[in-house]
Amino acid sequence: MTGLRNAGVLGASVVTVGLAMLYPTSSHSTAMHRRPGTALAPAGVVPAPSSGTVPSTGTAPATGPSAKAGAKAIPTVVVNGSSVDTQYGPVQVQLTVRAGKVMKAVAIDYPQSGGRDQEINSYAVPILQKETVAAQSAKVDTVSGATFTSAGYRTSLQAALDAAHLG
Repeated sequence: MTGLRNAGVLGASVVTVGLAMLYPTSSHSTAMHRRPGTALAPAGVVPAPSSGTVPSTGTAPATGPSAKAGAKAIPTVVVNGSSVDTQYGPVQVQLTVRAGKVMKAVAIDYPQSGGRDQEINSYAVPILQKETVAAQSAKVDTVSGATFTSAGYRTSLQAALDAAHLG
């Protein structure tokens, strides 16, 4: 009887482990299972949705003097940089560009698999994103403690700038 009970416990453990592998709990688990060099999103210009909203933000295009009747609308373009492999995982940047100006920079992929990755990048990524908009270029400083993420971010950022013809 003991052998049967142990077999039942072992069988349940195997099923639990199998389910955990099929249904990971992390919201960013795809980054852990992705092959190196495989982008989260394809590099280049992201097609604009037909709904009139800005991709990835879900907001309506800006209104104001340029939105007057008869005025030519200034398009907003969303561009993905290439996915850059770092020692701790891939980094990929997405830019929102309007009238030749970077309006928003978002790291759409960066290392988050471990607690230390999450701790470092929770402060580093917002700094890099803010500096990108301020600098309007890939000339952003390395964030202390996030050397690999900063380097990958700059490389992906430069690729996005190139794709947006902001060079």
